[in-house]
Amino acid sequence: MKIRVGFGFDVHRLVPDRELWLGGIKLEHELGLLGHSDADVLIHAICDALLGAANMRDIGYHFPDTAGEFKNIDSKILLARTVKLIAGKGYTVGNIDATVCAERPKLKARIPEMQEVLADVIGIDVDDVSIKATTTEKLGFTGREEGISAYATVLIEKK
Repeated sequence: MKIRVGFGFDVHRLVPDRELWLGGIKLEHELGLLGHSDADVLIHAICDALLGAANMRDIGYHFPDTAGEFKNIDSKILLARTVKLIAGKGYTVGNIDATVCAERPKLKARIPEMQEVLADVIGIDVDDVSIKATTTEKLGFTGREEGISAYATVLIEKK
């Protein structure tokens, strides 16, 4: 068995008049993330980590923000396609460890739901999807609530 690790990062600006999607679920918040798709930073970081682990470039290469077909697309679709892309090289997802950086909304109560949604889309056990939430203690763009960022590390396996 061959294993590889990948790391992903994404950030989007918070703006009015947009829905807030994180980890494949809609959250109630007065601001949403700005992006070509639904701007789910957590899913985007996971996609980048998966693609990087398989040496397949990044999310923007496969799903460019210049393509109309991806305008306002549900990022769960991008994640499912990413899993298929790496499967094309013989890889399956072993596990995910991700962190979302946001001052608000507080995410702790919604993390189990995010884990279930992501595990279902990827086709892995919910115990293989770790999601953590943190703040930046009011520092930087995240602390000023100008945006949300996410980091993800993944393990992929080829049997």
